[in-house]
Amino acid sequence: MTTEDTTRPDPTTRLVHADRHFGVEQGGVHMAVHTSVQYGYERVEDLIGVFQGTLKGRFNYARQGTPTTAALESKITQLEEGVGTVCFATGMAAVTAVFFTLLRAGDHLVASRYLFGNTLSLLATLQGLGVGVTLVDPTSTQAVADAVLPATRMVFVETIANPGTQIPDLAGIGALCKSRGLVYVVDNTISSPALFLPKRVEASLSINSLTKTIAGHGNTLGGAVTDTGLFDWTRYPNIFAGYQQGDVKQWGLTQLRKKALRDMGGTLSSDAAHRISVGAETLSLRVAQTSATALALATFLESHPAVARVYYPMLASHPQHAFARQHFSAGSWLFSFELRDADACIPVINKLQLPIKATGLGDTRTLIIPVAPTIFWEIGAAKRAEVGIAEGLVRVSVGLERASDLIADFKAALA
Repeated sequence: MTTEDTTRPDPTTRLVHADRHFGVEQGGVHMAVHTSVQYGYERVEDLIGVFQGTLKGRFNYARQGTPTTAALESKITQLEEGVGTVCFATGMAAVTAVFFTLLRAGDHLVASRYLFGNTLSLLATLQGLGVGVTLVDPTSTQAVADAVLPATRMVFVETIANPGTQIPDLAGIGALCKSRGLVYVVDNTISSPALFLPKRVEASLSINSLTKTIAGHGNTLGGAVTDTGLFDWTRYPNIFAGYQQGDVKQWGLTQLRKKALRDMGGTLSSDAAHRISVGAETLSLRVAQTSATALALATFLESHPAVARVYYPMLASHPQHAFARQHFSAGSWLFSFELRDADACIPVINKLQLPIKATGLGDTRTLIIPVAPTIFWEIGAAKRAEVGIAEGLVRVSVGLERASDLIADFKAALA
């Protein structure tokens, strides 16, 4: 994925030692969990400086951040090789923040038609507030280009679609956005910085649902938006005049922090930030194992006579396998499959012993769910067909179980 840098330690090494370099109290190896809401100052001039943005790195009210969330933001920025990060209470809060703080009524957004169901629902809300939205097949850069209008401000895609695993032409779209001066937003949740860096394809902003791959243990919620430093915010008409000061590369993040945290209140708690930070220390190890196990299980299922099709980017049969090999160091923990007999879907899932029948992704435990009657039920059959969701599609989020144990379990259930 990246050219090896021999001048500094591997990202995992830097991550597990990061807190010690923030000046933690009492020699602790982890940043303390700061639960204070208010932050006081001896001089009122310093408090004024914090409010007006002239005194950096200090805090006034926890809705806009704490030392604990700031430490996590520094880690995510390091992972994404960006210039700054703003953390949020959930991944959807992060996505909402980007749309609602950077777009205005009359603007236009081009987005993938294969988005996470909740994101599609959010886009419908956005349309109701006067923002135009065009959904396209992002595997074709030409389809994206054809949808761009004079009012287009932003293009939004996911690295690997959930649950269909479609992969956009990430580099082609990045080149298009750069040439047109568009904000290019890439949701990096499924791949995470361990497998892919959106900055390498000219992305302006990278979003991660920290709940999933980065935290990885199914015990906390969180989201993050990272600015890669590539977009020229002086060219963007929607930045509030009061935020157009200081480092230009921070203008977008300042607006996100002020509007989405201060005004909308989608704040990540210090306790959640601590859990995410600790979980992130094993990110590379978990992603390496779950990706290898997912490939082994997907390969087994693809060869099983009861299975009609498997959707996993690292299988040669995947429509965007070439994109996956080009951009990702592995295929992640997510895949989906269809049974030849769609009516057998629920009985087969019920026979499985190891996978947990639950929604959610990126856990240490394997999770399984029938897609159509659950997470994509609300949009209806016609819309499901339009976005490629078969009625018998099954989504699997692979955990840390041994591959041989999972394969044996699926083999027994399918029998």
